[in-house]
Amino acid sequence: MSAELDQLRGTIAQSCRILARAGQMRGHLGHVSARLDAQRLLIRCRAEGERGLAFTGPEQVRLVTLDGEPAEPMDGHTAPKELPLHSAIYRARPDLHAVAHTHPAAALVCGLGGIQLRPIFGAHDIPALQMALAGVPVYPRAVLVHSAALGAEVVKALGARDVCLLRGHGVVAAGSTVEAATVRALTLEELASVHLALAQAGRSAPDLAPDELAELPDLGPAFNDRLTWQVHAANDAACEHGARSSEWLR
Repeated sequence: MSAELDQLRGTIAQSCRILARAGQMRGHLGHVSARLDAQRLLIRCRAEGERGLAFTGPEQVRLVTLDGEPAEPMDGHTAPKELPLHSAIYRARPDLHAVAHTHPAAALVCGLGGIQLRPIFGAHDIPALQMALAGVPVYPRAVLVHSAALGAEVVKALGARDVCLLRGHGVVAAGSTVEAATVRALTLEELASVHLALAQAGRSAPDLAPDELAELPDLGPAFNDRLTWQVHAANDAACEHGARSSEWLR
């Protein structure tokens, strides 16, 4: 179990770095978690000397209960105040095993501007199209989700989806794995970015026509999750290697 825990800590840390470098986590704001069992989860925590999500290491990923109690020595780390957001999703959705909460700019502006994320493009990003076809729910309150009651409200808004836009706040993306949750967050922001660019240009686009939809293959989320994660993981590894090389050269 120790080796599995260490591997999962590393994956959560890498997810934080990927999302931060993609512009989804500003400074120290945002967190990623993974359910370990019915009572415990691993989550990115904070401590003195915080350097930001882009520099997350496995040591900042700590084991806590769904109620926020330490399940291992915390070594000065504290769980995020929005732990109830993660806990509520895990309690309500046994199919979801990882949650990413981020603060991406395009999704934020679309939520504030009431811009509905519709299926307006096709082969540019088929997973984003499918996300739009399923519908992106919106939680309408710009609050810090710091209690079980507020977590339950977000869960209600999320419904059977795996992404939800938190108006005036950010997004929550979930999946069966950390990799899947990470890719959902990236896909949602791509969808929002296209809509925001059109709105800024004073233009709009119709929903994709049925005959165009019929020509687009559904390769399945697992295929997209694996390849998208691999690309971002490779970029992260290159960034980490570059940072270590720079430190060595100094």
